[in-house]
Amino acid sequence: MPAYDTLSEAVSALQQRGYTKDFNLKSDCLHCAADDIELRPADFDIVDVYRFEGPTDPGDEAVLYAIEGKDGSKGMLVDAYGTYAEAISPEMAEKLRYTPEN
Repeated sequence: MPAYDTLSEAVSALQQRGYTKDFNLKSDCLHCAADDIELRPADFDIVDVYRFEGPTDPGDEAVLYAIEGKDGSKGMLVDAYGTYAEAISPEMAEKLRYTPEN
């Protein structure tokens, strides 16, 4: 997995690799508003995860997920982590607890 210095650099590289959908995190699914797609935890795999920490502001902490849906869709989810993380279902939390061995 390549390393990126900034979130925007990682997003650009993933877009070039075909990860073009913009997923938003809901409590029990990922949602792509542009294509009206909802993916439940069983409907997608996490291919890569990139974590970014702001040098001075904890609010700059973010995680970028490269997502592949079982339906063939490829996209990204950008989310805060730590104290700013969204409230999500236990199934979604388990799915987003990505490790390279998954």
